[in-house]
Amino acid sequence: MDTIRFFDILFAVIGLIVLSPLFIIIALCIKLTSAGPVFFRQVRVGRFGKDFRLFKFRSMYVNAEAKGQLTVGGRDSRISTVGYYLRKFKLDELPQFINVLLGDMSFVGPRPEVRKYVDLYTEDQRKVLTVLPGITDYASIEYRNENELLSKAVNPEQFYITDIMPRKIELNYRFINERSLGKYFYILLTTVITAIKGK
Repeated sequence: MDTIRFFDILFAVIGLIVLSPLFIIIALCIKLTSAGPVFFRQVRVGRFGKDFRLFKFRSMYVNAEAKGQLTVGGRDSRISTVGYYLRKFKLDELPQFINVLLGDMSFVGPRPEVRKYVDLYTEDQRKVLTVLPGITDYASIEYRNENELLSKAVNPEQFYITDIMPRKIELNYRFINERSLGKYFYILLTTVITAIKGK
């Protein structure tokens, strides 16, 4: 077991225990304000191109994904009232601690995409699949307001594919090339600070 994996397991266990009261509160808020399950599980592409189910707190109305996989703008009509605040403060991502514990993800690494977009990767871009995907990374920090950027595009999906996705992959390369315990903690800390600010 490498050092990063050790900290992944340690932080996942501590996080799930310490945050369990918050999980219960969030679960109640979701159930009391919209119909459907507490968790949203979506198939994403992990290391070496293997599919896995990613856990999130459900922030959208049931079957919202059928209307498109990209969310556009902070007030996307498919996002519930509770879901808006979960997304704003990145609380919807907390259940991914389960994915980290299972070994599907690391706390820090390239954000896992859905198969639809991975199928568009060039051979060189598929290098991002050689490491465990993560809850956060440089791209997550730089594109923390991605929904707002997409809302300003004439064709949001095309803009994502031609502009945002390639830039994210470049940032993924940066993480892969600089991967170290120091960068791991730096990205984690920066993410926490950004989430607290809600910007």
